[in-house]
Amino acid sequence: MKTTLTQTASHWGVYNVETGEAGAILNVHPFEGDREPSVLIRGLQSMVRSSLRIDQPYVRQGYLRNPGAKGPHNRGGEPFVPVSWDRALDLVADEFRRVKAEHGNEAIYGGSYGWASAGRLNHAPSVLKRFLGLYGGYVDKRGNHSFGAALALMPHVIGSADIPDMVTSWRSVIENSELVVMFGGAHVKNMQIDSGGAVTHENNSGFMRARAAGVKFINISPSKRDLTDAVEAEWHMIRPGTDTAMMLAIAYTLAVERLLDRRFLDRYCVGYKRFERYLLGETDGQPKTPEWAAAITKVDARFIVKLARRMASSRTLIATSWSVQRADHGEQPVWMTVTLAAMLGQIGRPGCGFALGFGATNGSLASRFKDIPRPTISLGPNAIKSVGPAGRTNDLLLRPGDELDFNGMKMKLPDIKLLYSAGGNPFHHNANINRLVQSWQRLDTVIVNEPWWNPAAKHADVVFPATTTMERNDILAAEQQSAWMAMKKVIEPYRGARNDFDIFADLASRLGIGDAYTEGRDEMAWLRHMYDEARSTAVERGYGPPPFDEFWEKGSYHFPLPPSDNPLLADYVEDPVANRLKTPSGRIEIFSENVDSFGYDDCPGHPTWLEPAEWLGSPLARRFPFHLLSNQPSKRLHSQLDASPESRKTKIQGREPIEIARVDATARGFKDGDIVRVFNDRGATLAGVRVVDDLFPSVVMIATGAWYDPQYPGHPGSLEKHGNPNVLTLDKGASRVAQSIAAQTVLVGIELHEGPLPEVTAFDRPPIIDQPPDNETLKQ
Repeated sequence: MKTTLTQTASHWGVYNVETGEAGAILNVHPFEGDREPSVLIRGLQSMVRSSLRIDQPYVRQGYLRNPGAKGPHNRGGEPFVPVSWDRALDLVADEFRRVKAEHGNEAIYGGSYGWASAGRLNHAPSVLKRFLGLYGGYVDKRGNHSFGAALALMPHVIGSADIPDMVTSWRSVIENSELVVMFGGAHVKNMQIDSGGAVTHENNSGFMRARAAGVKFINISPSKRDLTDAVEAEWHMIRPGTDTAMMLAIAYTLAVERLLDRRFLDRYCVGYKRFERYLLGETDGQPKTPEWAAAITKVDARFIVKLARRMASSRTLIATSWSVQRADHGEQPVWMTVTLAAMLGQIGRPGCGFALGFGATNGSLASRFKDIPRPTISLGPNAIKSVGPAGRTNDLLLRPGDELDFNGMKMKLPDIKLLYSAGGNPFHHNANINRLVQSWQRLDTVIVNEPWWNPAAKHADVVFPATTTMERNDILAAEQQSAWMAMKKVIEPYRGARNDFDIFADLASRLGIGDAYTEGRDEMAWLRHMYDEARSTAVERGYGPPPFDEFWEKGSYHFPLPPSDNPLLADYVEDPVANRLKTPSGRIEIFSENVDSFGYDDCPGHPTWLEPAEWLGSPLARRFPFHLLSNQPSKRLHSQLDASPESRKTKIQGREPIEIARVDATARGFKDGDIVRVFNDRGATLAGVRVVDDLFPSVVMIATGAWYDPQYPGHPGSLEKHGNPNVLTLDKGASRVAQSIAAQTVLVGIELHEGPLPEVTAFDRPPIIDQPPDNETLKQ
């Protein structure tokens, strides 16, 4: 049998798909240059033609009766009606006209968020925003769920919001670091993926090479597995949400034992003396001693002292994970990370200083030039200036007209009527899903582009079937990779599915902006245009990518690697006058006049220990005695591929596992395989028990991404049957500075499930009326 190999890519890697007769997918082979390919490369192979694919446009039955009606609605609880592409497109175009005429573009939310495609043309949120911008604008999101607290804070501290580049390369660590102190660890499962696509994976070997070079790692985390056993790290358990207290105690030790670098602080920083008064207890009567921190963190005070001394006598890198700042007051551990590094005086030195998100994604530790351009499609203009913080989506939708404090501003929340989601799963990444369901029901219209019947599609009014990366052409050109890769169409689109770009082109045509949207180009013409523009820039910068046809035939262009890596803030440390930071003072701001002027008690003007809304040291722990952490899954990307065989194999009786420390399981009579109800005042979910020996007592973990599966669809507060932790998470902002997600600040109770288990229906298609009634019947 004749077979064909076709190269494509996803966020988890580049791979060649082997197809046979009639496009049958036979196998998937890793890209030959990838020495450590991700296990996820086989996930799409099993999903691309699954029974969960959406085969044509569908409309919720109630919406077809009365398009654009005011809520509340019963999204998620009604059957769908299959309709033609023309009918669905006309319906949506009419609704855009109505909303714009009656409410203006400020009633349209286009802050779609997600990782649907690694390609640069069919990047779903981008083509959505291009379409909405050309139609007059839309309300966008501000910030993100990955590192939102750091994103808002760091411009005040070092004058930059480029969080993914605030890391240190493997080469620099291996050649220069002596000690890497990790708050929150760096789990290798997180390093399988890159936003925009991974090309090569080298992080397992990176840890091995660092160990061989004599680099010592210290893992300060509730979970030992947050750092690979390969580096033989020291593990010190810490209560979740208390990292700032431990960092303050390290700083206290450095100060009182005169181990800090006052020359560095005087020359490169502002505000240390004011911070030191707080550190020593002169402003609040509480010195931040190791003993004080030990009572909060449950980390031994003697270890804190020894660690401070060791950090001062070593070439030290302080690495804080993104997960640590996804919490109440998440700005504080970020600010303290920078402050500690400044006190040590090692910022700007190779292998030293600080890193935010060490290993948070695959390419974050790679050596690369920072001026590599990317082929991309322009988003175009957006005339609407109103935004919604990514971590406050529920409030945006539920509280129109209210004011929200945000980073020194007063933000008036717009009244959203129409929401368009493309390329993401809001029922995965938003906190407090029961409140999200409530907010979702008040909207006039919800439109979703989606390949599969996932929770977002099941809760839509109009569903457009979108293609996957295997069914279209595109270009991988991720910010953290040093290559451009051709993503070639492997198979024809599933039944009636269309590319995201083409869906918006059809809508744009109906709304009179078709020519502006497409600029007269089809898929391959756009890829050529995007490539040629990026190639021109690359040539100006001294690189040599070939013409498009040669690139497409070969399948890749690899940029050269830099001969050495420039440490974070090295140019500033070399010449702080010529290379002033973009802060008001031009220096590292340990105390920020700007932040202090906001007057926020949840984020003062310098790093501060602030008790979280929920933590194991709070009175609420008497009712809900477990701290729930929601970590990243190992066999899927967020909620992508949850229905794949690889993800399903990880489940227990069809439900997401909950990891429980053996001491807690024994005390409560839980055993491996039990189904437990995990609950708090926000909701409840069912999960399968997995007993572990490497977790802080009273801490439990459920990986994110289980498809939301309520017992009674469409009803907020319904028992979630599948183990989605976001029915439990707290939907408050980290602080009024970032208003970012605080999903790691969660207390829960756990009890054995009693009675018959409800069936998991997460991977069932919604009810569909096979023979849609005519319009007259629907209007009755």
